[in-house]
Amino acid sequence: MITQAKRPKRDLRPALVFLSGDLLAVPIPLEREEVIIGRAIEADVRVNDSRVSRQHARITTETDEESGLTFYRLTNLDEENGTFLNGEPIFEETLHNGDKITVGDHILRFELLDEIDREYQHQIRRLLAHDDLTGLLSSRSFFSELRRESARAKHGDLPFCVLMMDIDHFKNVNDSFGHLTGSKTIEEIGMCITSILRNGDAAARFGGEEFAAFLLDAEINQALVAAERIRLVIERQPFSVIKQGKPAGIHHITMSIGISSFPHDSEDPIELVEMADSALYKAKRLGRNMVCAYRDLSDEELSKPLRARSE
Repeated sequence: MITQAKRPKRDLRPALVFLSGDLLAVPIPLEREEVIIGRAIEADVRVNDSRVSRQHARITTETDEESGLTFYRLTNLDEENGTFLNGEPIFEETLHNGDKITVGDHILRFELLDEIDREYQHQIRRLLAHDDLTGLLSSRSFFSELRRESARAKHGDLPFCVLMMDIDHFKNVNDSFGHLTGSKTIEEIGMCITSILRNGDAAARFGGEEFAAFLLDAEINQALVAAERIRLVIERQPFSVIKQGKPAGIHHITMSIGISSFPHDSEDPIELVEMADSALYKAKRLGRNMVCAYRDLSDEELSKPLRARSE
């Protein structure tokens, strides 16, 4: 007689996975008995969308005492734009695995994920969010993080700065040493930038030889110090020359950096990037291998004591 082993019970946990928008493929675990979806900074699942209200919808976890089964209930909190479940407007409905929730222009899928599913979603998100060569954020992910930081800074009245960075005469590297060396150089620059930034700061590769970063809780004079440190490390770093897939010497390059600051230059994250980019090209025009701020700084700003920044 053949007996079939009993399968172990799967540890299924509820999550919302973004199917559109800046947070594409991001799984958000639903760890509380009540979870608010909305535009507010304090929302449990924050959706950066002008058509989403501050508190747009609520998901509550309910357990039936007799059966012991757990249910997840979605409730609409926005009378103007509404909440949609599988394309239909709802007031309150029970969620099932795979249901699609629409708030504003964003779609989220309700999923019950086991450990393998959760790891898979994490890996997908990592691949979408990061540049393959450097491991830094992709430009899309950088803008998403920057928008969140801008909202956080406005809410908490906190400063931060944006850096735009570009390798000087990078074409010469590819022309002189080949594209393998060029790729290795970009990879090593990513490592240099990562080693200098603190936990919480974010850096990205914008494609080609251009990089970006934002520095949390940093005044302009602190950003100048950090940017100069990056510039100096790049200038002094021996970068690898690669021939036939193997190290075959070293070469040297330099980097130009532009800086903008929140809120003094702008409170708009896109404008801050454009301003830092403008400062970067100012550094290029003035001779490269230097750091420039978007605006001329006062003596008071330059001499301001460097305050401790939280890690």
